[in-house]
Amino acid sequence: MFIEIDILAIKLFKSIIVMNCNDKNNCISCKSENLKHDNCSINKFDRKRILIICTGNSCRSQMAEGWLFSFDERLDVYSAGIRPEKEVNPYAIKVMQEVGIDISQNYPKFVDVFINDAFDYLITVCDNIRDVCPIFTGNVKQRLHIGFEDPADAK
Repeated sequence: MFIEIDILAIKLFKSIIVMNCNDKNNCISCKSENLKHDNCSINKFDRKRILIICTGNSCRSQMAEGWLFSFDERLDVYSAGIRPEKEVNPYAIKVMQEVGIDISQNYPKFVDVFINDAFDYLITVCDNIRDVCPIFTGNVKQRLHIGFEDPADAK
């Protein structure tokens, strides 16, 4: 189940990930947009603030936070839950370590911690939060949702 989540995370966040552009001869963005490298949209990346929420902030949202940050360190990524658990799921930490992403220092946070912050994206990653999502009244430009089962329930 964790592998499925990793694949879903990559697909979900592909729309907001900006790859580092270090090679004008092989830059996908420059080639697809027929731009000179100096005008490349990848080179003109604005920092994006992203909040990922779920119920317990112990597994899905923590993994998504780790994935996004690993894609581009210029992303400001945070995760939170509506009923945060006491700790990050140890299996989530283990699976992420297997792919070279360390979330061992992360900890579950209550979504209200971020209520006064502005975000470019609010991403919900579980079905339980969908009905509660309108309660988050923070300043959000775009909301995305993908629902899938809680891997914390896996045995």
